[in-house]
Amino acid sequence: MRYALYFTPPKADPLTALAARWLGRDAFSGEIFSDKAIGFVPEDHAEIIAEPSRYGFHATLKAPFELATSVTERDLVDVATDFAVRTPAFAIPELVLGQLGHFFALVPAMVYQPLQDFAAQVVKTFEPFRAALSDHDIARRKPEGLTEPQRANLLRWGYPYVLDEFRFHMTLTGRVTSERQAGIHDLLRDRFSDHIGKPLTISGLAVFVEEERGAPFTVRSWLPLAGAQS
Repeated sequence: MRYALYFTPPKADPLTALAARWLGRDAFSGEIFSDKAIGFVPEDHAEIIAEPSRYGFHATLKAPFELATSVTERDLVDVATDFAVRTPAFAIPELVLGQLGHFFALVPAMVYQPLQDFAAQVVKTFEPFRAALSDHDIARRKPEGLTEPQRANLLRWGYPYVLDEFRFHMTLTGRVTSERQAGIHDLLRDRFSDHIGKPLTISGLAVFVEEERGAPFTVRSWLPLAGAQS
């Protein structure tokens, strides 16, 4: 079993519902959506959403980890609850559709320091709950292809893309081939037009769980930040 600290909007948020239908799965309820419930999708839709669908709609703050032997799930949720109560909600000024390599995601229009600080605080606060990575897990991250700071992050924090390397993104696709990218970009731009170019409120902290390796991630707890509505 692995846990992760993610951001996702609350279950009732329109963006959550829209993204769940695009990804074919609601991480809160576990409901599976057929293409008929989604509207028009490309022929390769199932292929391009397979990986993000398993993880659920989210932005990674503390990447998936096994619990250290000294702590329990209850300990993790208790500390997450306390963290949320003490941490004010805030808004990213503008959300845009971005392309990171060969995949698409919703991202901030620019680096936003309060968001960077929030993510760093989550990484550091929950580090005591993380069991050390196995050699297999380290190798799976292909450290030979990482930069020196990313390799250092992997060994210190269990994930390469934290602190100065962190870039907030809410993934919408897996790898999209070069010849398909323009079409998928236009489709996503239209599908998520109600949210692109608008602020995004960072209103909560979610504890996700993967019951066993390879299983879908689901929301165990969604905890509103101070001043946010659940």
